Amino acid sequence: MLLGWITRKLKVYAHGPLQGGAGESQSGETEAEAAGLEAELAKNLDALKEIFGNASDLKIHGFRFGPEASLSGALIFIDGLVNSLLLTEAVLRPLKDWTPAERENLPLGNELSRELARLVLCAGEIEEAATLEDVVSGCLSGDAALLLDGCAKGLIISSKGWDKRGVEEPQSETVVRGPREGFTENLRTNTALIRRKIKSGQLRAEHMTLGRRTRTQVCVMYIKDIANPQVLRTLRYRLSHLDVDSILESGYIEEYIEDAPFSPFATMGTTEKPDVVAGRLLEGRVAIVVDGTPFVLTVPMLFIESFQTAEDYYVRPLYASAVRILRFIAFFITIFAPGIYIALTAFHQEFIPTTLLLSIANAREGTPFPVLIETLVMVFAFEILQEAGIRMPRPVGQAISIVGALIMGDAAVSAGLVGAPVVIVVAFTAVCGFLVPTQQEASSMLRVVMMLLGASLGWYGISMGFLGMLLHLGSLKSFGVVYFDGFTRTGNLQDSVVRMPLWSMLLRPAQLAYGDKTRRGRFFVPPPRPKDPPEEQGEEGEGER
Repeated sequence: MLLGWITRKLKVYAHGPLQGGAGESQSGETEAEAAGLEAELAKNLDALKEIFGNASDLKIHGFRFGPEASLSGALIFIDGLVNSLLLTEAVLRPLKDWTPAERENLPLGNELSRELARLVLCAGEIEEAATLEDVVSGCLSGDAALLLDGCAKGLIISSKGWDKRGVEEPQSETVVRGPREGFTENLRTNTALIRRKIKSGQLRAEHMTLGRRTRTQVCVMYIKDIANPQVLRTLRYRLSHLDVDSILESGYIEEYIEDAPFSPFATMGTTEKPDVVAGRLLEGRVAIVVDGTPFVLTVPMLFIESFQTAEDYYVRPLYASAVRILRFIAFFITIFAPGIYIALTAFHQEFIPTTLLLSIANAREGTPFPVLIETLVMVFAFEILQEAGIRMPRPVGQAISIVGALIMGDAAVSAGLVGAPVVIVVAFTAVCGFLVPTQQEASSMLRVVMMLLGASLGWYGISMGFLGMLLHLGSLKSFGVVYFDGFTRTGNLQDSVVRMPLWSMLLRPAQLAYGDKTRRGRFFVPPPRPKDPPEEQGEEGEGER
């Protein structure tokens, strides 16, 4: 309850706009960048050199073209961000070979740039630039800017060509059955992977730029006739009011716009798999694709999503339901097992069978610390080993995590610092936490809380902690949708604790889908054995006679 009150009171700080620095507008442009382009080419080039500070990777290629080389221009780009071959074939070569039919009526001024964009240049995407800020933004995004002498307008030519990672299997969401492709750090590759899954004209993609200095490209994707308009309005409002200087990863956006920033439970979904994003879009959610990261955000998020995996829908429903129930059991074990062990051994020994109680007492004989200190030491030791295994290089990290756990656990028991039952409980608790990786951060924090409650109030403290966790989960919302919705509506129970057959799921989740709520034909059932055609039946009957 206290955590929920703090969340409601402090939520405004997470959504409030930040003020920009002196001399900058909210878009991050300086006064020099906001100035318009001059008709004189030399002045524009001097201004660009001043903005970039004569950077070594800023390339300015001046050239002459047109009839008798009477026209002059410059191609500006950032080395390493563009495709040099594309610029040569699509811009420089066509301009060098351009011979206008009527040399006397040669277009001048801004008409010349428009004529070149319409008839000469061979690039796939060309935009007009009116200010220095447009030129700077285009160059920093991997495009090239074409400026002409005598024209107060420039051309931004699409020529992105930086190195990028190929589509590979994601390391954080491995599957036995299902697609092995994962998102990359390239925005256009990620949106293309989603469109390959959903080949519908109703799939919308809205682009925006966030971050005054990073100017990160963000794409909001949704299915128009399925997504909830209220969720879209809320998301657009929160994103449009982000006045920050940097967005380096989708985690930045998640922390700025989530509903409960002080809750241990995540209220925005993340995934690296295009098929997972496609499935969530088809249920009515909205995806946020951020350039520079393979992790895509989806909103709204329900608590039940933490226990669902992509592979649940590719295997038979009975097995998928059994594994999902196993995840629920493991989630409760990883949170409550150490606290229950402390409560039973410290307060409620009468609940433990006599033989087991004698074994525990014999194992703890001679240990110098109370059971709470023993368990805390082992939990913290495991967290340290886990963090070390993640941060170290992969071959070394695996050796540290495995060898360190074996040596430290055996040495601690042999030295009499902790009892063997504590090592078993903590190890089993840690393994159970890996079954629900989405809630691993929440379970790590709640585990310590339950241990303290169990050590102070016994079983009553564990009960109070469980009740408080339920009340907090029931009070959470994700973009206006109840976080516990998967357990409170009868129509959503088909895909909650158990996974019913796909042919039995007629409707989409009630609070997620707004327009088209039907997944399939209303009277569809698994087809029976097809009947033989009448003519074949007649031929068989004649043969028998």
